[in-house]
Amino acid sequence: MKKIGILGSTGSIGKNTLKIIENNSDKFELIYITAKTQVELLIEQAKKFKPKYVVIADEDKYSLLKSELTQLNIKVMSGYNSIIEIAGLKEVDVAVNAIVGSKGMQPSVSACKNGVDIALSNKESLVMAGDYLYSLAEKSGTEIFPVDSEHSAIWQCIQGEDSKNIKKLILTGSGGPFLNRDLKTFDKITVKNALKHPNWSMGKKITIDSATMMNKGLEIIEAHHLFKMPQSKIEVVIHPQSIIHSMVEFVDGSVKAQLGLPDMKLPIQYALSYPERYIANWESLDLVKLKKLTFFSPDTEKFPSLKLALNALKLGETYPVVLNVANEQAVYLFIENKIKFTDIPKIVEKMLNRHDPIKNADIDAILDVENEVSNFVNSIV
Repeated sequence: MKKIGILGSTGSIGKNTLKIIENNSDKFELIYITAKTQVELLIEQAKKFKPKYVVIADEDKYSLLKSELTQLNIKVMSGYNSIIEIAGLKEVDVAVNAIVGSKGMQPSVSACKNGVDIALSNKESLVMAGDYLYSLAEKSGTEIFPVDSEHSAIWQCIQGEDSKNIKKLILTGSGGPFLNRDLKTFDKITVKNALKHPNWSMGKKITIDSATMMNKGLEIIEAHHLFKMPQSKIEVVIHPQSIIHSMVEFVDGSVKAQLGLPDMKLPIQYALSYPERYIANWESLDLVKLKKLTFFSPDTEKFPSLKLALNALKLGETYPVVLNVANEQAVYLFIENKIKFTDIPKIVEKMLNRHDPIKNADIDAILDVENEVSNFVNSIV
């Protein structure tokens, strides 16, 4: 049995991972679950799945968590440092990193240092520290398995292929809720508008990123690290139906595509079961019902975040750290109704323009940049 840990079990990816573990109880053993603040749901999950460890980042919730689980043989821990510690637990075969935002980076570092394989949903880990993480993984033997549907699709398409035969990676994106909205009205977009994704059910932060198309920009940087591909060989295509999750074009003109319904359980299960495939208990794709699949080029005038991400990847060094942190803080400011939707890319661009990059940044340097950018963004509002 594979031993699984879930970092961020109360979010969308975490809850879907628990469903997969429940449906494959003969194949997986749950070792730990963690959450940031949702203690009631964490307690419910702990009582149902009975992992060995349960961690809550919010130390104020520790007493309640401890008292509710006192009758069970579960070690209860609290604090962000405990989440970093549990991520490196060598007893675990695969750590599912489903933490939202930059807080997911240090747990990924911990897993890589200790040779624990990672099923990675936290794209910020690679955006902020891709080179550093892979240097650690090379030393420890850690493998990083993509959980994002787009990167899982590419991963599946390149199985058995020689990387020298890959002409380009084609990441697909739905275009979000504002694909057909007039740019002149973008300054009127509300949080409620931006959270209405047409296809996917996701957390607030990633849903806003999809609306600005920053999510696709971050995915380009993530693909660059996962598949060791230069920016020139990574392309984005808008595909509103979200059925083709990504494609790979080869040097002979052949194109492979991975298709599936917009359901995250498939890429999560593939990351956990790899190199095997397990029987699924969810709805299958019916090609006849689809009728048509459409594709468009992205509009970087309407969605400048995509262009900002491409530029950050081109500049390299610590520019992607700035991109990620500035965007993250701006998104939360928008959710709190402190800035407009159109201010998000403006803030990111401002932070990129004022950045003094650091070469060969280690974790301490990356954290310093993160703190500096986060504090500055919040000070200008």
